[in-house]
Amino acid sequence: MIPALLLDTHIVVHWLTAPKRLSAEQIRTIRDVVRKRQALGISAMTLLEIAVFFSRDSRRGPFDARTVLEKIDSSAIFQILPITVEVAVEVAALGPYLRDPADRAIVSTARVHGLRLVTSDTRIAESRLVPVVV
Repeated sequence: MIPALLLDTHIVVHWLTAPKRLSAEQIRTIRDVVRKRQALGISAMTLLEIAVFFSRDSRRGPFDARTVLEKIDSSAIFQILPITVEVAVEVAALGPYLRDPADRAIVSTARVHGLRLVTSDTRIAESRLVPVVV
């Protein structure tokens, strides 16, 4: 199944743990995809970010990495998109617009697969490197 959207890391976490933290447009867009039984794409980089953000030493919330990652793994709505050679080539081609390697990988994944990225990251939105839902 081809995903209809790509979700940035914080969007995945909020969707699974605190959906009220998402914008009305983000909620509407994600719900439309879910209602149509289409997949929500997640970059493999997002799995690593979740593992780091919610490590045992993290104070980022009441959830641990295992809980969030198991929610992703157990839901058929999510499709993990790998970091391929094509994605890595796109990362290299982005130029200086984004410095964070995770942001670069996620944006490049969206570009390679022709997906809109659901994000609240203003740097990504302002870069205009990929269509976004904010």
